[in-house]
Amino acid sequence: MAESGSIIPSGRSRLVSIDMLRGLVLVIMALDHVRDMVTHPLSANYSSAVDFTGSAGALFFTRWITNICAPTFVLLAGVSAFLYGAKRGRPTGDIGRFLLSRGVWLIFMELTVISFAWAFNLRTLPFLQVIWAIGWSMIALAGLVYLPKTAIGVVGILMIVLHNGLDYVQPLISDASPAWVILHIPGPLTIGGAQVANIIYPLIPWIGVMAVGYAIGSYFMEPNTDRPKRLFQIGLLLTFSFLLLRAMNIYGEPVKWDSHSSAIATFISFFSVTKYPPSLHYLLMTLGPAFMLLGWFEKCSGKIAERLIIIGRVSFFYYVIHLYLIHTIAIAIGLWQGFSLRDMTVLFLENPANFGISLGGVYIVWGITVLAIYPACVWFAGIKARRRDWWLKYL
Repeated sequence: MAESGSIIPSGRSRLVSIDMLRGLVLVIMALDHVRDMVTHPLSANYSSAVDFTGSAGALFFTRWITNICAPTFVLLAGVSAFLYGAKRGRPTGDIGRFLLSRGVWLIFMELTVISFAWAFNLRTLPFLQVIWAIGWSMIALAGLVYLPKTAIGVVGILMIVLHNGLDYVQPLISDASPAWVILHIPGPLTIGGAQVANIIYPLIPWIGVMAVGYAIGSYFMEPNTDRPKRLFQIGLLLTFSFLLLRAMNIYGEPVKWDSHSSAIATFISFFSVTKYPPSLHYLLMTLGPAFMLLGWFEKCSGKIAERLIIIGRVSFFYYVIHLYLIHTIAIAIGLWQGFSLRDMTVLFLENPANFGISLGGVYIVWGITVLAIYPACVWFAGIKARRRDWWLKYL
């Protein structure tokens, strides 16, 4: 299908590098979710489960390499939102309505189909993660699109840079405040004294990341031979800024790094930055390489590039399918290890204490997962390439 041009165009469109990078982060994302679901449960406490500072180097860096996924995904969602409007000269009102409706749709899917994929039961409260954040970011962007692009970019940058200032006022605000949990600090969302969900992705910095993506969207409108070099330079600047700010240990990251007796422990401490919510250091550390890859991918071609493009063009389809497949594999492993179906139809943090496979096994399951999903991605990409049904733009 790729050779016939029904999915991959013969010419290199301006969207190819964006789809390729999105496809890459989706493949890497599967590694993180496989690690979540098929390894030994780390703790019944989620905050402990995502703290890998005391772990062995292999486990830490398996987790660390996947940090690039969510920021890149959100940034590219903003870029794609701009290109959606610019593609056919859509009026601002149409763009805003589409972002609003798609945002509501994504939130609904996070609360239902995606939450069920994580637990395979109706008892577990929803864990509101990246799709939730993207949905609300689109809703916020639906209002921001009426501003000039420069103003949208400034709003986004200010949210990214300044939100860690809220860390200093956090002790003055109740952690149980629903608005505080939704906007800045992860934790249980309690309404009327009853817990209704767990917020993993507070919204403020993610809205800023999407706004920045939208503001730079026009940069991808026309062919530009200097763009790969400029994107690489921007990425290099962001990465250097992370290294400088992290070394200073002053602002932008609530967890300071320390020197340890071993070099690897010091290295882990330096690169262990906060994802929930994403600190300024975290976003610089991840978006820097993302920009560099985006520039590099404008010149990439070949079979692997084509496969990443296909995955990137069916990103939401891939996201939903990969969660169900990974959890099904985890259940199969659990049954093989002697656990019951009821033991395994839970959120991964509640898996039996003796369940799980080694980190090497995680990489094997990861490869199997991606290879198994790819034919379905080709099939669905073919449908999207051939048909123009209105509902396809929501998937």
